[in-house]
Amino acid sequence: MKYMIIDGSQGEGGGQVLRTALTLSIITQQNIELINIRAGRKKSGLLRQHLTSVLAAQEICGATTEGVELGTTRIRFSPGKVKSGNFHFAIGTAGSTVLVCQTILPVLALAKESSTVTFEGGTHNGMSPSLSFLQQSFLPVLKSMGVNCKVNTSSLGFYPAGGGKWQISIEPTKALEPIHFNDAGCDFANDMDNCSLNALVSLLPASIGQREITTAKKILDWHDASSQVQEVVTPGPGNSFQLCIDSNTHSSVFEVVGELGVSAERVGKRAAGQVNKFIHAKAAVEEHLADQLLLLVALAGSGSFTTTKPSMHTTTNIDVIKQLLGKEILMKQLTDTLWSVSLE
Repeated sequence: MKYMIIDGSQGEGGGQVLRTALTLSIITQQNIELINIRAGRKKSGLLRQHLTSVLAAQEICGATTEGVELGTTRIRFSPGKVKSGNFHFAIGTAGSTVLVCQTILPVLALAKESSTVTFEGGTHNGMSPSLSFLQQSFLPVLKSMGVNCKVNTSSLGFYPAGGGKWQISIEPTKALEPIHFNDAGCDFANDMDNCSLNALVSLLPASIGQREITTAKKILDWHDASSQVQEVVTPGPGNSFQLCIDSNTHSSVFEVVGELGVSAERVGKRAAGQVNKFIHAKAAVEEHLADQLLLLVALAGSGSFTTTKPSMHTTTNIDVIKQLLGKEILMKQLTDTLWSVSLE
């Protein structure tokens, strides 16, 4: 049996190489051998979140695998036929359930029948896209491309306690509609009806969220924007502060997760700094959504958007997509702070 070799140490050398490779392996029915998995990280190899991603990919297509275990830096993955249905994946730690979801979501979005998937683990850990980002930013884009998803949340899970549980229902499409997001986000940020501030707080004083909101409103001059402190109940304490700008095509979410020893004012300042960078660049898509859109654009066959300076995450993802799909997503610098990303 022949395997395409995917080097996990390329680019930023993290879990993104693994997840993109698994997704495209199933869609293209290409056998892959991943080597040097997460070689760019302090602790290389499969952690629980990554192991769960591999097991989830395996289950939705009946793949044959070799070497899949905690800590391994090399696996083989031979995909089978995609099967829709009801699935349940538990990480067992506060590892990101959203990243596990995004490994299998593009596959199930193009399946023949609908699916329902339940996830258990972390939902807001500060190191990866949160469940809030998925619901507010990513899934609405996927809907515009023809895929309807519905999320039901039982509980959220902050780092380090985890304990989140949620379910996603996926109504697939035969083919993804291309997207073209090129209208500058700053044009929408000028209208306060498009701007909002939300602080999630669990087992901590609500005043923390209010201080984050007050700080960000002052920095951004968003005094008339809607805001709320949302008190939630989770197994461990946690705080997530989110700023949102709605456009006529999607929502841009800027999120900072509170940490022990970091003041609410600093959290608010960090989030506001992300927004200011985005507004100054006159980009349509913020950095994290840009990274997530690459695979969708490639699977749709064409598409375009403008974004801020691409991260190493983004450029690595483009390279993996090119290796597995043979499609080259082009990046072009337009100004000091603005880039275009396109597939013709």
